[in-house]
Amino acid sequence: MSEYATILTQQNGAIATITLNRPQALNALSETLLHELLAELNRVRTDQSIRVLVLAANGKAFSAGHDLKEMASLPNSTNAYAALFKLCGQVMLSIQALPQPVIAKVQGLATAAGCQLVAMCDLAVAADDVQFATSGINYGLFCATPSVPLLRTMPRKHAMHMLLTGDFISAQQAKEQGLINQVVPAGDLDNVVDSLCNRIAQQAPAAIALGKRLVYQQSHMNEAAALQLAAQTMAHNMTLVCAQEGVASFVNKTPVPNHAR
Repeated sequence: MSEYATILTQQNGAIATITLNRPQALNALSETLLHELLAELNRVRTDQSIRVLVLAANGKAFSAGHDLKEMASLPNSTNAYAALFKLCGQVMLSIQALPQPVIAKVQGLATAAGCQLVAMCDLAVAADDVQFATSGINYGLFCATPSVPLLRTMPRKHAMHMLLTGDFISAQQAKEQGLINQVVPAGDLDNVVDSLCNRIAQQAPAAIALGKRLVYQQSHMNEAAALQLAAQTMAHNMTLVCAQEGVASFVNKTPVPNHAR
């Protein structure tokens, strides 16, 4: 376990977990928490023993977003607020920059920047009683930064409804609208996420790292450029040991060697 003040870390074999640990504050993203989360994400990036990362939380909420009490104590200047949002942006981009897949394990509620955190993860599994919202608008604050991954994850009109109304949506609605992958009974959340992690951890980490990087790079390209990058990625992937031996096992109808997984 970590010695951080606001997060806990744990590793079980190839699967690591970062747990937001400010339950008394609904895991609001304080400046300290953001700094600690960024530091741990940077550490995970270089740890080749980790194949999958789970982002979880303790308490009644996954995260209620930015710590508004802390924000209210900042100097009332654009520069002060911009520094905080820049830090948050670094955390969000670090999740997608990791070579390892990141799975959000969501319980309770995820609002504003907490909803953004879910949207930035590669996969998300939520308990069936979870609610999601970009509720800043209810307090005169449009959820501008959360809007970025929402509009890249959900159909625009669904995302705009959340952003303009601040209304909550259920876990089932979030799944139907593309924000999360799976809804499960709350009592099954741990087991379902563990099973998903174990399934991914069996795959070749080099191929997954290449693929994850491609997915996010090509999403901002036109189709021709995206196909060119994808072709380059596959060509490089084919030269790796995991693909060479995997393809040979397919051709020869032999088991895939463990070191190619």
